[in-house]
Amino acid sequence: MLTVTSVNVNGLRAAAKKGFVEWLAGTSADVLCLQEVRAEAEQLPEAVRAPEGWCVTHAPAAAKGRAGVSLYSRREPDAVRVGFGSAEFDGSGRYVEADLPGVTVASLYLPSGEVGTERQDEKVRFMDAFLAHLKELRERAAADGREVLVCGDWNIAHQPADLRNWRANQKNSGFLPEERAWLTRVLTPEDGGYVDVVRALHPETEGPYSWWSYRGRAFDNDSGWRIDLHVATPRLAERALKAYVERAATHAERWSDHAPVTAVYDL
Repeated sequence: MLTVTSVNVNGLRAAAKKGFVEWLAGTSADVLCLQEVRAEAEQLPEAVRAPEGWCVTHAPAAAKGRAGVSLYSRREPDAVRVGFGSAEFDGSGRYVEADLPGVTVASLYLPSGEVGTERQDEKVRFMDAFLAHLKELRERAAADGREVLVCGDWNIAHQPADLRNWRANQKNSGFLPEERAWLTRVLTPEDGGYVDVVRALHPETEGPYSWWSYRGRAFDNDSGWRIDLHVATPRLAERALKAYVERAATHAERWSDHAPVTAVYDL
């Protein structure tokens, strides 16, 4: 069995003070993918920089205090790669992948975007480059007899079932028609060739949501978005036994505006 958890920590130094360290000590995950770490490795407390029993790769952004992804594994990876061969994005702290026995696992933090701004243009450029990488990664892994799992904050809600207030967000970044069409390409067998693991296991469910705004009572009302995804090659997706969101019991117990998304795979 391989248990993989993905979570946007919304600043790992802050999360460490609010309960992440305790959560990490109790998790049964074999692999942990973090996004929005927002710190250099040396800025992190020892308990999260190099916790006992974990092999850790931190991939911070060149821009201080922004983005940043990390990948924790109970066993030492056979290989680790930061970035995906993009001159523009490899230093942006948005992607790291590791080869484990039979599977390549990646932590992704796709740009969030904002309609009508350069941030949205950047998001589009990232998506174009990243889809090409996803296809090449899938083909390379297949040639080596390996599977692929890309976990992270994809910053796109794919369908109306993936966010509570979808009607009000049709012109907002994260639910734009062109963003959703791109994710459809990722999940089309003849194109990207990947599977949304959580949706495959919960086809008729609204959500399960993984992000709630800190504004108002979004968390208490479960007015959230499902943007933290496990995206896998079909054979690995078929081996997913269960997937769930580790939603905090109360608003006060949250250590991020996202919740961990966990899936168990029978390798």
